[in-house]
Amino acid sequence: MPSAVTATARLALDLAPDAAPHLAAPGAPAPRDAADVAQPPYAFASSARLSTAQLLTAPVRRPRPERLRAPLDGVSGKLADGLASLGLHTIGALLEHLPRDRREARTIATLKPGEQATVAVEIRSISARPVRRRGMRPLVEARVFDETGSMRATFFNQPWLVQRYPPGTRLVLHGKAQPGQRFSVAHHAVGAELGAGEPDVVAHYPATEGVTSTQILALVQSARDSLADLPEALTARVRVEEGLPDRASALAALHFPANPQELEAGRARLAFEELLLTQLVFLRRRARRSELADAPELADPPSLSARWLERCLPFALTGDQRAAIATIAEDLARPLAMQRLLMGEVGSGKTVVALYAMLRAVEHSQQAVLMAPTETLAEQHFATVQRLIGDEPLTSALLTGSTPARRRADILGKLASGELSLIVGTHALIEPDVRFRSLALAVIDEQHRFGVRQRAALLEQGQSPQQTQSPQQAHAPPQQARAPHPAQTPHVLHMTATPIPRTLALARYGDLDVSTLRELPSARQPIDTRILAGDMAREQAYLDLRAQLDAGRQAFVVCPLIEESTANATSAASAAGMADVRAATAEFERLAKSELHGYELVLLHGGMRPREKQEAMAAFASGAAQVLVATTVIEVGIDVPNATVMLVENAARFGISQLHQLRGRIGRGEHRSTCLLVGSPASPRLRALVEHADGFRLAEIDLELRNEGELVGVRQSGLSQFEVACLPDDAELLERARVCAHAIVAADPELAACEHALLGELLDDKYGAQALEPIPA
Repeated sequence: MPSAVTATARLALDLAPDAAPHLAAPGAPAPRDAADVAQPPYAFASSARLSTAQLLTAPVRRPRPERLRAPLDGVSGKLADGLASLGLHTIGALLEHLPRDRREARTIATLKPGEQATVAVEIRSISARPVRRRGMRPLVEARVFDETGSMRATFFNQPWLVQRYPPGTRLVLHGKAQPGQRFSVAHHAVGAELGAGEPDVVAHYPATEGVTSTQILALVQSARDSLADLPEALTARVRVEEGLPDRASALAALHFPANPQELEAGRARLAFEELLLTQLVFLRRRARRSELADAPELADPPSLSARWLERCLPFALTGDQRAAIATIAEDLARPLAMQRLLMGEVGSGKTVVALYAMLRAVEHSQQAVLMAPTETLAEQHFATVQRLIGDEPLTSALLTGSTPARRRADILGKLASGELSLIVGTHALIEPDVRFRSLALAVIDEQHRFGVRQRAALLEQGQSPQQTQSPQQAHAPPQQARAPHPAQTPHVLHMTATPIPRTLALARYGDLDVSTLRELPSARQPIDTRILAGDMAREQAYLDLRAQLDAGRQAFVVCPLIEESTANATSAASAAGMADVRAATAEFERLAKSELHGYELVLLHGGMRPREKQEAMAAFASGAAQVLVATTVIEVGIDVPNATVMLVENAARFGISQLHQLRGRIGRGEHRSTCLLVGSPASPRLRALVEHADGFRLAEIDLELRNEGELVGVRQSGLSQFEVACLPDDAELLERARVCAHAIVAADPELAACEHALLGELLDDKYGAQALEPIPA
């Protein structure tokens, strides 16, 4: 059979030396000499030239993506329901349903009667025999074997398998082993051809009730020819430069790999495509944002902000803080809305940088807002802002869900009139009745804890002219009423206290500019971190803790739970596993009667009423309470310089970044501090905390031990987790995808060129409107 060629190869017939005269284009001039005649095409992987006859008779296979939308054939009942629950309605969806892993199949010699198993075998002989029971089709029996032995496999109600599976066919069988070297087949699929010495492997697909992995494998096998209908989104140039196979071959390699190298090549191709799409989204968002030059230009010479830096700060800025402030000042002076992520080491002074940006808005007679995810953190930010501002004549307020109705009404009126320049709050800031007169800057702290709509709702406060009048305006003379500013997009400063490795920053925040604070203030003390294992170690720890309290210091005791409860345990085993987990309420009562009897303790957790939390924090901050027993509500924002000891119960239940944040609550004063982690010395997470104080290094370790989707929480934009790519293992692939995306957007920002049409369609199919959303999610 002649070699297959593409349709474009047929165009070479007009140029081939042996092309028939009747194939020449009408009116085309004859070639002047042999040098003008192109070389004819060659057979694939051969030096043999293809003749005109071979080119004319070669089969042409054009992809037809519309056929991928066809429903799955022969699927009904429980199988159809199971596939539907997995979202597998069409051939295309089936081919995109990738194996979760590949496992070695069981061997015949290891099977025991009565057990369910999956085996990879080869057919030696196969035949059908009639069944006396009325209405039953003939049984098919096959003698199958592997390297350990042979057995007889029985297929029910499928007589056509005799013709489908001739001797020599490799099969994957799933079913039940029976006595006498027999095997009842429940599901089956054609197995992959394996090289000599390679173990039999079985693809394992994500499955659910009503459908097994083997059934999915069989369906994929039956749809294998449809891989040729898959469109190719990457240009030939990109595939050649990056050394990547086409998409159809990549999917085939994941479903039916001939060897591990082919499997990895296919996975890398799909991972690159996945990473490229996210980077295109990020870069196109940045490009679209640059077109929306409607942000307030905060470009006047600094007045309030300069005076504040010079006179009010009780400490010298670090080099990183000065660099971040300078960069943010440049951003704010432009009409392009700033979208910057400020991340840094615990205690590196992010709030100071954010306050400078807010003062730049205020000195331009505009407003600034800082939104935090919890009331405790919002209250701490507000206290810090008030302390740092000093005697500057600046109107500020705190708005949370606990703000009394009368106070809330007064705040909302002053926001709408412009009397209130700076506000700190929680989700209460995005209630429908909250209106700003001229919002120029929004600072979103711990932004990954907010959803997309919550962040967007805050930014929309500054994007429409506000006509709401305050009670003061309603009764003021007309000439005193202030006109609202025209619609503008506020600048946005995102903050996170979790250092983010570059790999994750590119994968999650590639649409944001990033400022990093690594330096700690010179006054910060090193923290001695130790692991406590066993009762004796705990007793010694409390001896040391009491010594610190007697010396006038304070301490934190952190527990993973609020209350002792097994109500949520799903089994006796899980209930038993919860038995040793310490709860803050019970530990507070126990310590007050035992190890810390005679000392002043207070309790703080997220389930308390706002007033109770405020009173607890005020008592600890003032020194009236010596020990704060708490949950992770103190993870960020708590600043008590006199606290020098932190004891974390059940430390292995916390992540590395969370423990590092907790540890950052101590070491803020002039005294050396100690962090005690109760847990196993064998825990890699706890050992990392003992060995490293650098939050960025710890974030990298956390990323390695866990995965990219767990480190700082789901970003809730649809771009957070990958189906094929795996970070940090694919960090180098991510860098390549970033470079490639830059080149594509630079040359064709709208993906309007013909060669990028399919890439644009794939981007729209995967992310829809998010692909161009100017405000990053």
